[in-house]
Amino acid sequence: MAEAYDVGLAPHCPLGPIALAACLHVDFVSHNAVFQEQSMGIHYNKGAELLDFVKNKEDFNMEGGFFKPLMKPGLGVEIDEARVIELSKNAPDWRNPLWRYEDGSVAEW
Repeated sequence: MAEAYDVGLAPHCPLGPIALAACLHVDFVSHNAVFQEQSMGIHYNKGAELLDFVKNKEDFNMEGGFFKPLMKPGLGVEIDEARVIELSKNAPDWRNPLWRYEDGSVAEW
């Protein structure tokens, strides 16, 4: 619908590599894709980086500020399942942070 009204597409994806790959596939076929927000190397990746559990990290390299289409089957992401299983054994019971204002009301991230 955005393309029909000459509106640029800028997906926001601060999630993991599978979600990023899905967004990239949409970008690759959208004439109005302007840029792709993603979280590689961003300040809030504490203890793990976006591609830590990906075997084919090189496929996510940017060249000149652009991603190349992912060429592997499916979404093009090879997850290191053994590493995920190993690290999940001692994983903390993480919960999404809940931020509140001084009056106690819930704040958005």
